[in-house]
Amino acid sequence: MTFQIRQLSTADYPFVISVIDQWWGGRQMADKLPRLFFEHFTDTSFAAERDGKLTGFLAGFISQSRPGEAYIHFVGVDPAERGSGLGRLLYEAFFQIARARRCVLVRAVTSPVNRGSVAFHQRMGFQLEPGDEEVDGIPVSSGYDGYGGDRVRFIRSLRGA
Repeated sequence: MTFQIRQLSTADYPFVISVIDQWWGGRQMADKLPRLFFEHFTDTSFAAERDGKLTGFLAGFISQSRPGEAYIHFVGVDPAERGSGLGRLLYEAFFQIARARRCVLVRAVTSPVNRGSVAFHQRMGFQLEPGDEEVDGIPVSSGYDGYGGDRVRFIRSLRGA
């Protein structure tokens, strides 16, 4: 069976919030994904379904302050679907809409403890941005998202990609 990619909707929020901490192995993540992404950024955010069940999502937007840039805020894939290519499909859907809106760069961040995410972003063509610290050879921006919010920052060109 193949995945169906569609725009994220307000109706998706209750399900996503009910599984998000589980999908992250028990890490507390629900507070990092406010409902506003399901209400105000639906034209640049996507849901993936297989057999009518939501199996992944991507919440992103086109920057209002940085012309030509887009930002992927949050991506989730059901652990049972990891390795299926679903993450790549969601990112490609976002890249397509970003290009259509004349974006030339996409940015994203992840937690330094999420090594799988760091590796995924690198496989997707993202470059690591410099940080003010280094953790196990990975540049980290300390306090990027507030106290305790250290992040690995990524950037990817959409030109020629």
